[in-house]
This record gives sequence, structure tokens and C-alpha cells, in this order.
Amino acid sequence: MRTTIDIPDSVYRELKHEAASEGTSIKRLILRSVEARPRRQTAPPSTGEFVLPAIESKHPGSFKSGPEGVYAYIPFP
Repeated sequence: MRTTIDIPDSVYRELKHEAASEGTSIKRLILRSVEARPRRQTAPPSTGEFVLPAIESKHPGSFKSGPEGVYAYIPFP
């Protein structure tokens, strides 16, 4: 696939210098960088809700998070 991107002059000069010092082309340098990037998992569409990572629980829905419930999970002297 062919595409066009705008690269600022200063970045292009750096790429050109790096490619020349490695004896490769700017195209190969860019492709290598793109291919080396970590693969990101696609996130589900946002519903506006904040979703925390799932943690397995022996008693789902039993966590009490108020001033009275926190003492059951955190010991206080």
C-alpha cells in the first residue's frame, strides 16, 4: 500500500542522517520502526463508563467500600 505523510524538515534530516549512517534508505528505516512497535489490543468502543481490569473474586459483589466497610479489609490498630 502506498500512502503519503508529512514529516517536519528537522525530523526528515535526522532520518536521512540515520539512514545514511546505517547504509539503508529512509523508507526501510521507517518501515523497521513501524514493524517494531508493540501491537496494541483494540479497545472496545467507549460507553462512557470507566472500566477497571477484571479481578477474580470468591465472593463477587461483596466488597463494602464505605467508612464502615473499609475496616473489614484494612486492619487498624
